[in-house]
Amino acid sequence: MKLGNRSSHYRDVSIFITLALVLSSPGLLAAQTTMNLPEKVPPKRTSQIQDGFGINSDLPRDPYLPWNRWWWTRMFDAGFKWIRIGQYENSSDRTSWDWIEQKRGIFASSLELEDAVDSLVDNGMNIQVQLLYGNQMYTAHSGKLPDISVPEPGSFHNDDRSLYSVFWPPLTPEQTAAFNRYVAWMVDHFKDRIHYWALWNEQDIGYWNPWGNPEQYGRLLTSFIDTVHKVPGAKVIYGGQADPIREFTQVALDTCKCASGIDVYAYHTYPGYGQNMNPETMDYGAYLNESPLALRDLVRNYAGIGPDIPFFDDEFNSIPSWVGSDESVQAKYVPRGLIYNHAAGVKTFVWLLTAGTDGNEYDDFGIIHGLTNHDYDFTPRPVYYALQNTNALFADTKFDPSIEISGSDIPALRRKSGFPFLSYGFRSKTGKAIVAYWMAAHSLPGNSFPPFYATFALKNTGIQNPVLIDVVSGNIRPLRWKSGTSDTLEAVPVTDSIQAIADADYFDWPVLPEAPSSLEAVLRGDAVKLSWQVHGGEPRHILVERRDDSGSGRGSWQRIAELPSAATDFTDSHLKKGQLCAYRVRATNTGGESASSNTVRVAAP
Repeated sequence: MKLGNRSSHYRDVSIFITLALVLSSPGLLAAQTTMNLPEKVPPKRTSQIQDGFGINSDLPRDPYLPWNRWWWTRMFDAGFKWIRIGQYENSSDRTSWDWIEQKRGIFASSLELEDAVDSLVDNGMNIQVQLLYGNQMYTAHSGKLPDISVPEPGSFHNDDRSLYSVFWPPLTPEQTAAFNRYVAWMVDHFKDRIHYWALWNEQDIGYWNPWGNPEQYGRLLTSFIDTVHKVPGAKVIYGGQADPIREFTQVALDTCKCASGIDVYAYHTYPGYGQNMNPETMDYGAYLNESPLALRDLVRNYAGIGPDIPFFDDEFNSIPSWVGSDESVQAKYVPRGLIYNHAAGVKTFVWLLTAGTDGNEYDDFGIIHGLTNHDYDFTPRPVYYALQNTNALFADTKFDPSIEISGSDIPALRRKSGFPFLSYGFRSKTGKAIVAYWMAAHSLPGNSFPPFYATFALKNTGIQNPVLIDVVSGNIRPLRWKSGTSDTLEAVPVTDSIQAIADADYFDWPVLPEAPSSLEAVLRGDAVKLSWQVHGGEPRHILVERRDDSGSGRGSWQRIAELPSAATDFTDSHLKKGQLCAYRVRATNTGGESASSNTVRVAAP
């Protein structure tokens, strides 16, 4: 089902509480007789969220990830607030050293990189960048270093131990100094837009040639931290470590002697990589004697580490093509992993928005299909909508340990199902409670888990008019308290998918339009013909914006047209000779503005 078709579900529908409920709960008469309740979880866009969950993404790159297809803007429509960039299908991206320094001593960012970063920042994303540490002009093992760096196209990946691989790290003083010149340029160049910087990816396995080496990584981390922190406001991320192995971190930090300079600690979790292992096993069994929980304890108690250091699980997913899995399992597991981490105070970044299918991951990892020349190219998997619901419900909430689910039925759930029952209470910035619960089950393909039912007592929520929310489907239905109580719910369904309970007034945000996509520009004489696609969220108008980039700097966006929502094209006839212009469009409705489309550039003759 296309995302645009979901907009009809977000129109408010009148829910009438029956006479039987009124008679059985006279104390709730005024609150529960009639209320407006959406059928499904209304989406929150990135611009409506202050702090939330993260996504990984390759940057747009023709021909496999063209920016003029409908995929990039969907991260804003789904409500992701953070993004991790810096690798293209496990290879180098436009932020990487081999792209930024292609001639010795000359550093330059491409227009494509600038536009992508601007799109993220302008649409409300917080960015972390992995700075890739290899450049064939300095770190190649060829015996003769070239004078030009030729960026790789994205078709290689770990373990790449070829002569000119970018996975050869800087080890000598000369290599380290060259690497830190690149780091310094990047952090300074993007200082107004990007504030989080990591020393590139999964240093404990084959991304560090010939294999992960904690002493070498620790030595490079020392100078990396000093270089990043020379720019005010810039923060250093340790990691992300591929596996939660405490020894690697211990040795790296012992070598580095720089623990106080680490602002964020990052690691990755793919429990039972390649197999259908439920996400909660990250802390019991997936890594044998290791676990993210034990790793965080080590880091928190390491001398010099700040007591409130943030933790990022900045790669997490469960892939439908893995053994014993399918897309229904993925749609359950990924929200479970996010909320399990959220309760532990860990920010999760899903891997990956859309795969560049020329790389080693083909179309497996994207929550939106990549380019495979099928009719489902660039369409969302079910997990996309499950994550859209997760972002809307739980972004901008914090774990509240005073909220509890209790009841005599809970121990029986474990005996009947054979799996733990998990429940967590969260509270929004406005004080509204939401409770998430599920069976931490090993899910099977085809939604085959049998439903159980239980009676719960919810403590310290403040919920008056309870509703039940299926996080995967987004379906909402009203509940009622057990007669004579204001905290007990009877015959509530319990499954291997997250269910949530909140108040009927929890959904207090407007639904903004989805961003227009697929913007294209064609120069016709002295005029520019723009065309685009419009999507869901009940847009009322389309805004066309132009920026003059003819000068030495980047201009500011100017609104040049407001069109009816049905409009899908516009002609700009006001270009000057030789003028270089950028264009983007966005949609509006009574709730506000959408994110902006992709950016296109046109140079007038």
